[in-house]
Amino acid sequence: MKNPFVLIVDDEPDILLMLRTGLESEGFTTVLAADGETALERVRERAPDVVLLDLMMPMVDGWAVIEALAEKQRRPGLIIVSAKTRSNDIARAYRLGADAYVTKPFSFDELTATIREVAARSVRERAAHRESKLAEIGLPEPAPDA
Repeated sequence: MKNPFVLIVDDEPDILLMLRTGLESEGFTTVLAADGETALERVRERAPDVVLLDLMMPMVDGWAVIEALAEKQRRPGLIIVSAKTRSNDIARAYRLGADAYVTKPFSFDELTATIREVAARSVRERAAHRESKLAEIGLPEPAPDA
């Protein structure tokens, strides 16, 4: 399998540069977005295989991006890369459609392996993986809005 085309979304310029440099040195093709709105434009324009997405961004945050991507018919693989480590945040990300969750700080080798794994999974395999991660976390489903 060829190296995936990766959209990197983070509002921190140093993180964008570090990830781009590292991933391109590993043979990945990358495109950058510094905010959620630009990320959604890049997905429409370039159809990446995988999106690396930070959650905490100004204006259109990562949560809004996840929700918008969930509505796409051909959704790219979605890996959350976040400093949020609470199990309810991780569970929420999986419920909304994340395919993997990597906490900052992270091992670059772990991140590249996760990108390759997510890119290699079929849509059905990604859904099954999300279900198993939610079961592993063990949090109850949120109550429906009244």
